[in-house]
Amino acid sequence: MPAPLRQAIAKAVDDAFSSQVGFLERLCRFPSTRGNEQDVQRFLADELTARGYDVDLWEIREEQLRGLPGFSPVVTPYSDAFNVVGTSRSQSPRGRSLILNGHVDVVPTGPSEMWSAPPFEPRTADDWMYGRGAGDMKAGLSCNLFALDALKSLGYRPAAKCHIQFVIEEESTGNGTLACLQRGYTADAALIPEPFDETLVMAQVGVLWLRVSLSGVPSHVAHASAGVNAIEAAIPLFAALRELEARWNDEARRPLEFAQVPHPLNLNIGRIEGGNWASSVPAWATFELRMGIYPGDDIDRAEAELRACIETAAMRSAYLKANPPIIIAHGFRAEGYSLTRDNSENAADAIGLLEAAHTEISAKPLVRSAITATTDARFFGLYGGIPALVYGPRAERIHGYDERVFLPSVRSVTQSIALFVADWCGLEATQ
Repeated sequence: MPAPLRQAIAKAVDDAFSSQVGFLERLCRFPSTRGNEQDVQRFLADELTARGYDVDLWEIREEQLRGLPGFSPVVTPYSDAFNVVGTSRSQSPRGRSLILNGHVDVVPTGPSEMWSAPPFEPRTADDWMYGRGAGDMKAGLSCNLFALDALKSLGYRPAAKCHIQFVIEEESTGNGTLACLQRGYTADAALIPEPFDETLVMAQVGVLWLRVSLSGVPSHVAHASAGVNAIEAAIPLFAALRELEARWNDEARRPLEFAQVPHPLNLNIGRIEGGNWASSVPAWATFELRMGIYPGDDIDRAEAELRACIETAAMRSAYLKANPPIIIAHGFRAEGYSLTRDNSENAADAIGLLEAAHTEISAKPLVRSAITATTDARFFGLYGGIPALVYGPRAERIHGYDERVFLPSVRSVTQSIALFVADWCGLEATQ
């Protein structure tokens, strides 16, 4: 591609960047937590329609996904739950096809008083945009869309088929992206602009969620010895899980991709409930945990080991031995994924082209990283045979208070994606 055209593409992103920031602000005003994505999805479908894409807006059905590789148990039943895909088609297809993927769902905000401003009223200060979802990952959604807009403004579209996907459920199962595969959306490569500081994610952990329910014996606190405190019964189980976490993080079992990552597999006791009254010995308690696993780990074996850890710890209590905890899979049942292990020509070419685009825009080498979180890349790489690149803007405090994204990074990532699309798919004049 001639240098003047490459410069024109970068400038087209610059020229539209104020519109992109305004678009990102609109996205961040949608409180699109799980189960509440309908409005933002209809908004995005309208935006795609206005741009001339073939638009597919469909309701996800759990029964169509259950039993597929990569399916995770559903946390919130699917009702009025939609995916949106826009497709750009060329008149004379050539080049290689591409999926630009991103999720619209965001995690809960927590107490609003912990935020310096309302979490769904985005604000900008010192080149940072604040708001729930600004970083994770509505900025990335804007990067995908406005990268294609930049090409269109110059009179071009991808010369190969290009799908732009807006999916739900990434934060709890990933079943939204699985639904895209089930519906037949495939390509020669996929790119997901998750907020990992303009690095290329070469490996990511898998994730397991479990819900553990304990029963106790209620009693008035005046006769506490007559009862069994279900909340306190959970505490030794936490300790046993921490011991398992330490064993799983032993350097001897750490794969090469994570050799330089301290403590790659993280346990989190993310939610706990129990009891009904401060002066009553609690008769019930439930906690939910998250645990990481490595790429290549057998997920069935890992889940069985987690369950056995809890069950063995429970056996040390005379009461829990007779009243064992109930353990169910709940949400993420995600395998790890390593782009490093993809030896295909498409993977090598995609990495090389993205690296070249990034270096051209940022004047810095593309850093390759391994992350201790999971993304939807695994669906493409493990179940679709599609190399998946995870590369997005700089963001901070994602999943926390005062989440924010660095707008200059949003601009440069959009420029890099636009160049990558042009190089990977080729360009076709729209007239």
